Amino acid sequence: MLKRAHSVLMVAAMALFATAGAALAATAEQASLTLLCYGDSLTAGYGLPAGGSYPDRLGELLRAAGRNARIVNAGVSGDTTAGGLARLDWTLAERPHAAILCLGANDALRGLSVERMEANLDAMLARFARQGVPVLLAGMKAPRNLGPQYAAAFEAVFPRLAAKHKTLFYPFLLDGVAADPALNLADGIHPNAAGAEEIARRILPLVLRLLDQAGQQAGRAP
Repeated sequence: MLKRAHSVLMVAAMALFATAGAALAATAEQASLTLLCYGDSLTAGYGLPAGGSYPDRLGELLRAAGRNARIVNAGVSGDTTAGGLARLDWTLAERPHAAILCLGANDALRGLSVERMEANLDAMLARFARQGVPVLLAGMKAPRNLGPQYAAAFEAVFPRLAAKHKTLFYPFLLDGVAADPALNLADGIHPNAAGAEEIARRILPLVLRLLDQAGQQAGRAP
């Protein structure tokens, strides 16, 4: 009788450990998805305290949604698309499973060649594709003081490249934030903490889709 009871307890304990192990493994699989946020000062969180950038806020929203992706903030203040292309290979050493790409704002602020900007972004998207990293491309708008022709050419680059590379596309990273004094620092360019929160909130649905893509591609449950 005692032997039988002992056997039953052993079987129950093993089942419990197996269930707990499966749950921990599922959590580890989910947490193992790395999301690279690649951009300039808008991504880096210029002027904000540590933990205040939109990638930081996005990470919190993802956790609240049950997605424990590891966020890598690869934003560099002042970076142009040329700079982004130059540092991409060593940044990919982080081995991301997915990426949000938003560069080009500083190209526009400096009035740099739209054709060169497009070539740089095109090369970055191709590099992500070779690495097997699905991308969410976020667009930007050009300052109006550069004239309507430049602005039109600049803004057409992002949807054209998204279509070419078949990436998810968010037309304007600062949607709902740009030109709102309550959501920007005193410079009128960079989001404040509330602005970073708004960016994260608005882009979240597409990021969830991006992580689903990454999970399927990496053979992980979303």
